[in-house]
Amino acid sequence: MKKLFKTADRKGIRIILDLVAGHTSIEHPWFKKSCEPQKNKYSNWYIWTDSVWDWSVDRTHAVGYSLLPVLGYSQRDANFLTNYFWFQPALNYGFAKPDSHKKWQLPVNHPTVKAVRNEMKRIMRFWLDMGASGFRCDMAGSLIKGDVQWKQTTELWKDIRGMFDREYPEAAIIAEWFYPPAAIDAMFHLDFVADGKVDKVPAYSSLFRKEKSRSIMFDRGHSFFDALGRGNIMEFIEIYFRHYNLTKGRGYISFCSGNHDCPRISIGRSRRELELVFVFLMTMPGVPFIYYGDEIGMRNLDLPSKEGAFHRTGARTPMQWNKLKNAGFSTASKNKLYLPIDTRADRPNVASQENDPHSLLNHVRRLITLRKQNQCLCAEGDFAPLYAKSNKYPLVYVRRFGKMKMVIALNPSQQKVDVNIHCDNIRSNWALEMGSGVAVQNENCTYRLKMNGISYGIFCVS
Repeated sequence: MKKLFKTADRKGIRIILDLVAGHTSIEHPWFKKSCEPQKNKYSNWYIWTDSVWDWSVDRTHAVGYSLLPVLGYSQRDANFLTNYFWFQPALNYGFAKPDSHKKWQLPVNHPTVKAVRNEMKRIMRFWLDMGASGFRCDMAGSLIKGDVQWKQTTELWKDIRGMFDREYPEAAIIAEWFYPPAAIDAMFHLDFVADGKVDKVPAYSSLFRKEKSRSIMFDRGHSFFDALGRGNIMEFIEIYFRHYNLTKGRGYISFCSGNHDCPRISIGRSRRELELVFVFLMTMPGVPFIYYGDEIGMRNLDLPSKEGAFHRTGARTPMQWNKLKNAGFSTASKNKLYLPIDTRADRPNVASQENDPHSLLNHVRRLITLRKQNQCLCAEGDFAPLYAKSNKYPLVYVRRFGKMKMVIALNPSQQKVDVNIHCDNIRSNWALEMGSGVAVQNENCTYRLKMNGISYGIFCVS
């Protein structure tokens, strides 16, 4: 890690680590000590009931541990709570409202609970001192149990952000909360677009989901970025715009091309369709995240589950760098790889796209350059939709910063569209910076926009 940090720094790259603050493995030394029947320092670092027969764990998950003495794990007469799977025991950050009849539910100010929090801070300092530039915090809203409105959880993260501001002011703290109003209130620098857990409307998945996907993030229905043209952009806009106004100036709402929990965006999409996805990702406010391999169109593989990945496994395969052994990812024998490489001869790879000006990789690079060169396209530029209607195409929006303005028009559907857009505060001609298949006519501040199927335009209007 030291070598990685130093090498990245020389290249002007910052490394942010994934921080899983809410749980450990059952193999962790802390947990093994916590399993012992004799009371010790770690006995309450995890959440255990008072008896192996006690399953009353209101609104949380518990896993029976009564069989584990046979497996050599524990003789402790108790059940433990998990954060997800049975082998992920939840660390004890306390309960927002402990039940007085359940002594094992500790308050957030209990000395043991404070010790867990302080240990997490120590771990963060360890990596920041070594050269890390921040953390993406896994399941950030889940640490304190029974905290329905996240009040105590918010205070916990505010405390950690205070440590960052005092000791590591250049470091970033990123939430995996998927509810930006709560995450930004908790003093995270940024969170990702809502996925429907709170608002019940899957704003993010309405953009990219696939009808046959089993993913929790791409659950059902039609996406807006689909050539069939059956998506509804207002499923996204209504939630996003409300969250944008609630968090603007205090933190960022960010978009990702994908992650380890959802299928790759390449599923069922042509290269041209993927171009439009990246145009959207790179011209929206906030900080864009590109999941490794999406920039070359890596495929989602059909694989058996690996360590609880289930349907998510196929999006976690090794990066494909070239046509050499294991796609240049490793020189090890293929049976030693954690997950297999795409074996198809036409698998996308970086080397093949590097010098191809028409490749998806270079398309993404051009978008990154355009974003960096135009401050209105960056994180803090204002955003306003110009054309966004239920079950209609295209999507048109304006980005502003000072006197600079740019208009982005996207038609992911395969059907041609012809719409009128009224822009009283945009009086200049639209100069095409990037895109094709788009024509604009200006008549007294009414712009007639004609777009071919699967087309886009990025226009400079300042």
